[in-house]
Amino acid sequence: MSYLKFDKNLMINLEQSLPKEMLRTNMSGAYHCTTIVGCNTRKQHGLLVIPIPEMDDKAHVLLSALDESVIQHGASFNLGLHQYGDNVFSPNGHKYIREFTCESVPKLTFRVGGVIMTKEKVFISHENRILIKYTLLEAHSPTTLRFKPFLAFRNANSLVVENPGINREIRHVPNGIASCLYEGYPSLFMQFNKEATWVDDGHWYNGIEYYKDRDRGIPYKEDLWVPGYFELPIKKGESIIFSASTFENDPSTFVSTYENELKTRTCRTSFFNCLKNAAKQFYVKNEHGMYIMAGFPWYNVRGRDELIALPGCTLAIDHEEDYHAILGSFMKALRHYIDTGEKDRVIREIDLPDIPLWTLWAIQQYKRYNDVNKCRERYLEDVRWLVECIRQGKVNNLNLEDNGLLTSEGTEKPVTWLSASIEGRPIIPRTGYILEFNALWYNALMFLIGMLESNGSEPEYAEQLKELADRCGKSFVDTFLNDYSYLYDYVNGTYTDLEVRPNMAIAIGLENSPLDRRQRKKVLDFCTRELLTPKGLRSLSPKSHNYRPVYVGNPTEREYTVHQGPARPWLFGFYADAYFKVFGMSGVSFIERMLIGFEDEMSEGCIGSLSEMYDANPPYAGRGAVSTAKNVGEILSTIRAVNRMSKLLSQSE
Repeated sequence: MSYLKFDKNLMINLEQSLPKEMLRTNMSGAYHCTTIVGCNTRKQHGLLVIPIPEMDDKAHVLLSALDESVIQHGASFNLGLHQYGDNVFSPNGHKYIREFTCESVPKLTFRVGGVIMTKEKVFISHENRILIKYTLLEAHSPTTLRFKPFLAFRNANSLVVENPGINREIRHVPNGIASCLYEGYPSLFMQFNKEATWVDDGHWYNGIEYYKDRDRGIPYKEDLWVPGYFELPIKKGESIIFSASTFENDPSTFVSTYENELKTRTCRTSFFNCLKNAAKQFYVKNEHGMYIMAGFPWYNVRGRDELIALPGCTLAIDHEEDYHAILGSFMKALRHYIDTGEKDRVIREIDLPDIPLWTLWAIQQYKRYNDVNKCRERYLEDVRWLVECIRQGKVNNLNLEDNGLLTSEGTEKPVTWLSASIEGRPIIPRTGYILEFNALWYNALMFLIGMLESNGSEPEYAEQLKELADRCGKSFVDTFLNDYSYLYDYVNGTYTDLEVRPNMAIAIGLENSPLDRRQRKKVLDFCTRELLTPKGLRSLSPKSHNYRPVYVGNPTEREYTVHQGPARPWLFGFYADAYFKVFGMSGVSFIERMLIGFEDEMSEGCIGSLSEMYDANPPYAGRGAVSTAKNVGEILSTIRAVNRMSKLLSQSE
């Protein structure tokens, strides 16, 4: 039985099926995303959504949807589904769906009278191309399929309205057509693996709505151009493959291309395999290097998100070479920025002050999955360089004080992951001594000291670092640990921020912490009581008067809410590490039970992945980007940590 399977009863109930989305990517920035019933509910949804570097660094929807119709005895049964005004859905193709599974690839099974047909989709790796395979399993009469393409040719964050400026011309290519609605866009090639009849019948379909955007208080209506339709016969037992791409293809290769691509897929037969599949979909490889996307269906490559996601999305799934390739691209960009002040053209937010600190953490995770000797041989010089850049004041807006701690100015512009802002000014003005900055700094110093001591190299330099680490550790405890046994989130002069936030989980979850085991346990207990949910750690304690647990409303309301309560799965990775440090192997059963909350999400939201955030109160609904790299990465790392601890536990018995 498929791990991800939805039957007819769920599929025909739009209240249950429309919130469930699916995502496929080509690992080069392009993607396909829609609901499991094929009805687009966001403007970012589409069958073929691609980056167009020649235009900008955004994604663009070329092919929004492809409506299929089954024709028998002159009667047409449309399998498509779109939403129009007043919650009208048409043409209600979902009522013909009998099953949805998603093991190797997404697969829909339709039944129309005596016709049973399957539909499977594959996004070709590193090509702007999607293949859809239709197989007629059962039919008692001659059957014809009709395909009606809905074209957008727009930025994925915009909408299009009926206009006279489109290019209505099409040109015929082998077994299909090519179309380009606007200048500057690539042509869209739509072809089949067998000859198809094209009928010119251009119409605007007006008033298509996206309810997810409506609920977010942003524009949600658009008009899509349908230039005509394809028709071709299909026999019982026959498969037809449709290709949509930005280049012309040889139809005779469609079958072999589909089958070869299928061989590379990770079957979603378990929680771990679902997340492994999701992790690989964040990969982006282009002429500039290899990267990890922050999330879909929006976001690009973002520095901090990439670093937090990196270990879990590579090392935790045994993709070590991808780890080196992605980190190599990142280090090249970071060195260039620190040396010249020029930001990278691909990696956003590389200029934030905590980027070198998270880079050091990401390198340290390589040691966690291997050993100190292997890590030292490969990354000692990078670690030394990063530490020295911080010590010598080369990192913008990151200052080393005499007490060994780091300060950063964050009142005018957000500098931490709590980055919500209105008109550019931070809603949470974290400034001065920032908790996770200094926890990461102490951890980095101890990491470098450990590498130097592992082979006895540079004892004088190691002693200098030890003196700095001791000073930093003492100041950390004096500055952040309070009488209530939790850690201040930031301290600026005489001001201490009293809000209970999850950054203290980062501080106690790192390999090296200035806190002793007893202190760690008290902080961990505080996190458990006030921040822990089945979907990660809350971004703010419910006891705060600023607490906003549900991420809904217009853009301004959501901006005020985003870091004032909603839970983040990636923080659970640090919480789990802290739990193991405090309780050792006896903590395995508890962390395993908590992981069930994340496994439940494999059939919710974006199936097989994790949303950006979750409401902080029951029922903990998923919100924001439907698939997020650092959440997937840190939960994968936690699963591996549990497996490692379980193995040690079994060996000790």
